[in-house]
Amino acid sequence: MPESTSLPEPAPHVLPGLAFGADYNPEQWPEAVWQEDVRLMRRAGVNLVSVGIFSWALLEPKQGTYDFGWLDRVLDLLHANGIRVDLATPTVVPPAWFYRAHPDALPVTREGVRHSFGSRGAICHSNPAYREAAANITTKIAERYAAHPALALWHVHNEYGAPVSACYCDTCAARFRDWLAARHGSLDALNEAWGTAFWGQRYTDFEQIDPPRLTPAVCNPAQQLDYKRFADATMRENFCAERDILHRLSPGVPVTTNFMTALSQCDSVDYWAWGREVDLVTNDHYLITDGRRTHVNLAMAADITRSVAQGAPWLLLEHSTSGVNWQPRNPAKAPGEMARNSLAHVARGSEGAMFFQWRQSRRGAEKFHSAMLPHGGTDTRVWREVVELGADMAALAGLRGSRTVPDVAMVWDWQSWWAQRLEGQPTVDHDPRERADSFYEALYARHLTVDFVRPEAELSSYPLVVVPALYLASEEAGENLRRYVEGGGTLVVSYFSGIVDEHDAVHPGPCPGVLRDVLGLTVEEWSPLLPGETIRIAGPAGATRRADVWSEFVVPHGARTVWSYADGPAASKPAVTRHRSGAGTAWYISTRLDVQALGAVLEAACEDAGVPPRGALPRDVEVVRRSGAGGDHLFVINHSREPAVVPLPGSGTDLLTGEVVEGSLTVLPGSNAVVRTGG
Repeated sequence: MPESTSLPEPAPHVLPGLAFGADYNPEQWPEAVWQEDVRLMRRAGVNLVSVGIFSWALLEPKQGTYDFGWLDRVLDLLHANGIRVDLATPTVVPPAWFYRAHPDALPVTREGVRHSFGSRGAICHSNPAYREAAANITTKIAERYAAHPALALWHVHNEYGAPVSACYCDTCAARFRDWLAARHGSLDALNEAWGTAFWGQRYTDFEQIDPPRLTPAVCNPAQQLDYKRFADATMRENFCAERDILHRLSPGVPVTTNFMTALSQCDSVDYWAWGREVDLVTNDHYLITDGRRTHVNLAMAADITRSVAQGAPWLLLEHSTSGVNWQPRNPAKAPGEMARNSLAHVARGSEGAMFFQWRQSRRGAEKFHSAMLPHGGTDTRVWREVVELGADMAALAGLRGSRTVPDVAMVWDWQSWWAQRLEGQPTVDHDPRERADSFYEALYARHLTVDFVRPEAELSSYPLVVVPALYLASEEAGENLRRYVEGGGTLVVSYFSGIVDEHDAVHPGPCPGVLRDVLGLTVEEWSPLLPGETIRIAGPAGATRRADVWSEFVVPHGARTVWSYADGPAASKPAVTRHRSGAGTAWYISTRLDVQALGAVLEAACEDAGVPPRGALPRDVEVVRRSGAGGDHLFVINHSREPAVVPLPGSGTDLLTGEVVEGSLTVLPGSNAVVRTGG
C-alpha cells in the first residue's frame, strides 16, 4: 500500500472567496438548458460546480473510443460565466460495456452473492481490469483538461465506501493474503495476532486463508478486523493511484475525494488515514431524520471533518437544500434551515457550502432529492433561500483561511469502532456511535467546540479530553493518555474502553487494560443490563440519576468514588470515580448515562479542567469562533424558537446585515449572525 503524502499546510485555496455551488449534471439535460443554468447560477452567486462524477459511459461510450465534445462545451461555458470547476474522475460507475467484458469486477457479498450492474459504486477494488480502466480514463481526462482555465480542483471517484466497501471474491482473497504477509511478516506472527489456537484455526500456509466469508458460528474477530483494514486500504490505494496520475499531469491543482465523516453516514472508512492522502479535505453531509436533533449531528460531522483536516480549512462538497430521497421519511427543511446548516459548516471550518445538486433530476433514483433549482423553478421558497444564501456567502469571503477555535477534544478511532461492533461482545445494546453522539451532545449543550483526535495524538493543548468509546486501545494510546493527565490534563473515560489491543486481544491483567493506571481502578466484572432494565446512581448532595445498558464491579486503587450504584447488580459499588494523577485528573463513568446525566459529570470535569461556563446561552444556540489574519469571526446560529441574546467581547460588525453591534447581540429565532471583530 502507498505511503502517506504530506498535507499542504495550509491546505490550498480553491477560490478567492468561499465556495458556493453544487454537483452539476448537464448530461441529464438538453444543451438548450445549459444557457439557462449558467444564467441562474450567476444570479444565485454560484462560483464552483462539481462536474463529471457519473459520466464515464458518456466520455468513453466504447472501450478506447472517447467523446469529450460535450464536456468541452460545458467547461467552456462555465468558464465564460466566471464559474470554476471541481472536475471528477468518473470512476465510481464504470460503463455497462466494461462490466459486460469484466463481470468479475462486480463485488461479491460475504454470503457469496455477486452484485449486478444498474446502480452505482458496484466495484471490486481489487479487480485488475477495473484498476487499469480507471487509470486510463483518469489519464485521458487529465491530459485533456489539466490546463483548462475553469479547473479549480480535481475530484476523484465519489463517496468511497458507499454503498460497497468490501468484496469477498477470489481476487480479493489473493490480494488479502499478500496484504497479510506484508502486515504480519510471517505465518507465526499472523497466528499469534489472530489467536488461531482458539477453535483450532491455525494456518500453515497463507494459501489456506480466505476472506471472512459466511461461517456457521462467529468468524475469527481478528480476521474480520484485519479484513476491514484491508478493504479500507484497498479503496485508498485506488484513490492514490488516480491522485498520483493527476498530480503528475496537472501539477499544482489540488486533488480530493468527498468524505462522509458523519458517524451516521459511513462506518467502513478510516478517515484518519484518508485525511493524510488528500490535498484538501472535503465532506458530504446529510441530515438523518431519526428523531435526534439534526443540527447537533451536523455540528459533530463538521467538527470531525475539521479534525481529519488537522485543523486546516476544509470544504463542504455536498449537502441538501431541503429533503433527501433515501430515508424512510424525508421531510423538507424548515424556512431558514438551509442557511443555518450551511453557516454551521462554515463556522466549523468549511471554506464554503456546496450542494447535491444544481438542477433537480427528472429521472433516476434521486429525482425526489432536493436541489438548488427545484422542479418548481425560481418561483419557490428553496430558490429564494438559495439566492439569499449566495449573497451571505459572498459577504463572508474575508474569513477564508481562518481557523475554528476549539475548546476541548474527543478521542475517536474508526478501527476501535469496527472492533467493538464485532460479534461476541458482552451485550448487543452497547453502541459506540451512541456513546460518541451522547458525549458530543453533552458538550454541545455547554456551547463547547470539539476537536476530534486520534488516541495517540498530542493532547497537551486541550484542557479537557473525553473518551466515549475506545474499546481498542494500543499500549501507545494508553501511555499517551497517562502522560496527558500527569501533565495537568483532565480526562473523562466511558465504560468498555482500553480493553483490547490492535489485534482485538484482551490486554494482560485486569480491565480496563491500558487505562487502569491512569484511572486508578480495576474492573472485576461487567454486568450488562437486560432490555428495559434501569438502575439508579447516587451522587453528591443526594442527587440521583438513572442509567441503563451497562454496569460494572469497580475496585478503586487510588480513585475516589463520586457517584455510587444505588441499586442493581453492583449496588453500593462505585459508578463514577475521580483520580488525581500527577498534575491532572481522570474521571471514569462505568455505566451508560443519558445526555443530561453525562452533562452533570462533564460539568464537574470542566471545573477540574478550568473550562469556564458559557454563561446563560440558550439551548440550541451555536456560538463558534473562527480566527485568522482578518480578525475574529463569531458565528451565532439560533436553532431555537426564541430570540437569543449573546454577549460579545467588545464591538464588531455583523457581516450578514452590516449592522454595528457592541456588548451583546440579539439573534432572532431561526436566524444567524457572523460578527467580525479585530483585524
